Amino acid sequence: MTPGLDVALLVGAAVLLVAVGAVRFSTRLGVPSLLVYLALGVLIGEAGLGIRFDDVELTRMLGFCALIVIIAEGGLSARWSTLRPVLGLAAGLSTVGVVVSIVVVGVVVHLLLGLDWRLALLYGAVLSSTDAAAVFATLRRLRLPPRLVATLEAESGMNDAPVVLLVLLLSRAGAGAAHPWWYEGLLLGYELSVGAAVGVGAGLAGRYALRRAALPSAGLYPIAVVGFTVLAYAAGSVLHASGFLAVYVAGVLLGNSRLPHRQAILGFADGLAWLAQIGLFVMLGLLVSPGRLDAAVLPALITGAALVLLARPLSVAISALAFRVNLREQLFLSWAGLRGAVPIVLATIPLSLHVPGADRLFDAVFVLVVVFTVLQAGTLAPAARRLGVTAPSEASEILLETAPLERMRADLLQVEVPAGSRLSGVHVDELRLPVGAAVTLVLRDGVGFVPGPDTRLRVGDSLLVVATAGARDETERRLRAVSRRGRLARWFGEYGEDRTG
Repeated sequence: MTPGLDVALLVGAAVLLVAVGAVRFSTRLGVPSLLVYLALGVLIGEAGLGIRFDDVELTRMLGFCALIVIIAEGGLSARWSTLRPVLGLAAGLSTVGVVVSIVVVGVVVHLLLGLDWRLALLYGAVLSSTDAAAVFATLRRLRLPPRLVATLEAESGMNDAPVVLLVLLLSRAGAGAAHPWWYEGLLLGYELSVGAAVGVGAGLAGRYALRRAALPSAGLYPIAVVGFTVLAYAAGSVLHASGFLAVYVAGVLLGNSRLPHRQAILGFADGLAWLAQIGLFVMLGLLVSPGRLDAAVLPALITGAALVLLARPLSVAISALAFRVNLREQLFLSWAGLRGAVPIVLATIPLSLHVPGADRLFDAVFVLVVVFTVLQAGTLAPAARRLGVTAPSEASEILLETAPLERMRADLLQVEVPAGSRLSGVHVDELRLPVGAAVTLVLRDGVGFVPGPDTRLRVGDSLLVVATAGARDETERRLRAVSRRGRLARWFGEYGEDRTG
């Protein structure tokens, strides 16, 4: 291998390991990890170790690749049971809310900073998308009602699609003959609708193929699932549709399918998303020039204040008019619209197209993301408590991992009994599993044994349950129901609907 490549691998591995270790450090301090990754990029860049990186086009392309992975993981981990009730509100925030945010920020920036209308609206467009990585990483540490979490996660997964199209439209507005507004509106509608259709097609194809294919290795299933989400993006882009929307829709369909080795799939996608986040934020930190940031502080603060105090609350209020969202929830949705890497990546689009003033836009967005991420993410938990939108604690969900036994037409379920699960204390015969299912092995304190009907389960037990293909779904539902409400689950109206994710 060449010395240059060896040094690059050395630096890359060191940065990756420091970034992984920084997650624990940032969690203890309550600082979003994305800021640590940005700081790493700045430290090894031209102002630190002297590594110079200024390839805007490469940053944009790699940034889009990272966003594909991050959005795919968000779709895979989204539960349809919690997503379905908020789909209308999330769609409103991702379309009407985006337009409102662009207009409000554009007007304020035009009037206060004296920018021309095209550049002012670009500020609004770049900042109108909430960041999937920031939202997913922050909200999952808080105890919030599923409705709010699902709304914010669905919005962050869906709003990238229209925002990318609008940023491209505004960036190219001065180049060549512009189409009339109605043509651009029809084009936007085409790209979103076809993108959603492509995502549905890729998701259904993946579900059909993976539920019927007995792959020789469990590790191939996660790779295949990620492959289908990337296929959705590529197919959408080839058809001149929204690839990002296609990725999210395909991810939701695949994540809510009864696929073999589901926990392994989610674990792989989660790890891949972390890697994409680390690489993306470090690269963006490398791209920025710290010497130019002083001039961007005032524009960033003015734009950020307009975004957080005016544009976001107004976009939430207008989008929620047709839905039952009380004032406290609206206030929290307004404050929790986190920005992260997505606006910085979007700011590279006008930069790569040489839009006048794009360098100032990039610097202002970078400063805004750093300042307001610290401000908002660090105050989300106190804000949720003050607004009274925290959720009560619930029984811990059990972990169910499935592997197909192809020749026997059966499935092997691995069940973990976590602390807080009401499976603890239940006898095996009180599980009342359906005909065709049986607990075949219990692993306790490192020792495995075949249980009897009177074996009492404990916290920390691992169970192996064999179920025929026809009994598998009912077996999973029964195990979840007992884990939540105990042996009398059905008496309390609990039937084990899948809410994990």
